[in-house]
Amino acid sequence: MTFRFFTVVAFLITAFAQPAVADVLLIDAINQEPINSEEGLPRPTRGMTMNQVKQRYGNPDVEYPWVGHPPITRWDYSNYSVFFEHQYVLTSVVHH
Repeated sequence: MTFRFFTVVAFLITAFAQPAVADVLLIDAINQEPINSEEGLPRPTRGMTMNQVKQRYGNPDVEYPWVGHPPITRWDYSNYSVFFEHQYVLTSVVHH
C-alpha cells in the first residue's frame, strides 16, 4: 500500500505542477535601437558642454551636486540621465 500511495502522490505532483516561467531580457532589442536618431530617443552625446545641453534640451528636472575627483555631475531629465565630468558629457542613459 505504501508503494501505491507514493505512486499516486508522485503522479499528482507531476500532473498538477506548473511549468517554470522566467522573464526574458531582450538585450539585443535594446542595442538595436538608434541612440540619437529620429527613431530613438534624442539625448546629449559625449563631449557636449553643460551649456550646450541646456540650450538644446532645456533645464533638467533634477541637478545633483558633483561628487568625487574628477567631479562627476548627474542631471535627470524625464526619460534619461546625463553624466558629466567637469563641464563635459560622459554619457547619457535612458531610463527603463
